[in-house]
Amino acid sequence: MTAATPIIAPPPFPLAQRMSRVKASAVREILKVAERPDVLSFAGGLPAPELFPVEAIAQAHAEVFAEEGRAALQYSTTEGYGPLREWICSHLGGQGLHAATDQVLITSGSQQGIDLVAKVMLDPGDVVVVENPSYLAALQTFSGYEVSYSVVGSDRDGMRVDELETLLHTVGRKPKLIYLVPNFQNPKGTTLSLERRQALVRFAQRHRILILEDNPYGELRFRGEHLPSLASLDTEGVVVTLGTFSKTLAPGLRIGWAVGPREIIRALTVVKQSADLHTATVAQRATARLLSSFDYNANLEKLRAVYGDRCQVMLASLEKHMPEGTRWTEPDGGMFLWVELPRGMSADALFPLALEKRVAFVPGASFFAGEPRTEFMRLNFSNRPPELIEEGMRRLGAVIAAARS
Repeated sequence: MTAATPIIAPPPFPLAQRMSRVKASAVREILKVAERPDVLSFAGGLPAPELFPVEAIAQAHAEVFAEEGRAALQYSTTEGYGPLREWICSHLGGQGLHAATDQVLITSGSQQGIDLVAKVMLDPGDVVVVENPSYLAALQTFSGYEVSYSVVGSDRDGMRVDELETLLHTVGRKPKLIYLVPNFQNPKGTTLSLERRQALVRFAQRHRILILEDNPYGELRFRGEHLPSLASLDTEGVVVTLGTFSKTLAPGLRIGWAVGPREIIRALTVVKQSADLHTATVAQRATARLLSSFDYNANLEKLRAVYGDRCQVMLASLEKHMPEGTRWTEPDGGMFLWVELPRGMSADALFPLALEKRVAFVPGASFFAGEPRTEFMRLNFSNRPPELIEEGMRRLGAVIAAARS
């Protein structure tokens, strides 16, 4: 017998240049270590699985297979299942956003909506306006289309809309897109005020700049008054709004939607045809059937009550356990809050120390489009029961105090 010839690894295939701009999601990488069973993780953007309406979703799927199984397993239209789009129109109409079914596109989660809008609207070098910090996965998406960022600040009332006019004159190029999460923003948990919503829409109308309103958390308000969507304030077709059932039913369904001007929805439909043909037909039909008999509003009330309680427990636990100099936001809804560490501390350096004490968070640096800042962390309060939130904040507070000293 002769010795086996050693296998020589071939040279790697050259990737597209744009891939140098697309970084792995810090959240997804962190979850690989943070979601161990022995770790109290507040890192993922996860809804509470015990609140998923499992039985109702299972029954809806069973009825679909029993009564329309062959149609549900067949290819379908890219625009989406008609009855589901009609339900979305009716539901949004009750919130003041009136749209026809041909202004609705069903997407594979609202994340696909971000990608489709970017593909339709953005050329290399185009300017996208984002607030700092901003939703990490949106930054990943836009970077893949080789854009430039113009960054505006944010505070407790959301994006600093008053900075936009100055930005317009200093950048030298008119932005192509303004992206924001106006309700219970990811990662900060802050909400854009009504005055700023109105000013932002007026600005976009005046300069003919498209707003991409990403609204996955808008129905999870557990405190304060509902605020109108940017799309409902728009009378000139400058807003595309995205929604999803991932936070209100279950993320595994992968059902989201985009609503906007007909010509843009048509363009999104064309590029979706080449992306995935259509969102899963079984899931669309089962969701539509579920919504025809399921008390969706009662389900929302349950989510709001539970998440509101968990948020309050986290806020009280932070107050109790965090060392002096630590600050945090106080959300009125959603799933996250944002912590600023005492002066001189780095969340990146703190993360491995926290893992040693079996508690995890997301360091905030990757949420910044401009120069990263390391003194922030994001915490998720929706995924853990109150007693574990209390224990997790106790561990985290001890880690911060020890590192500080």
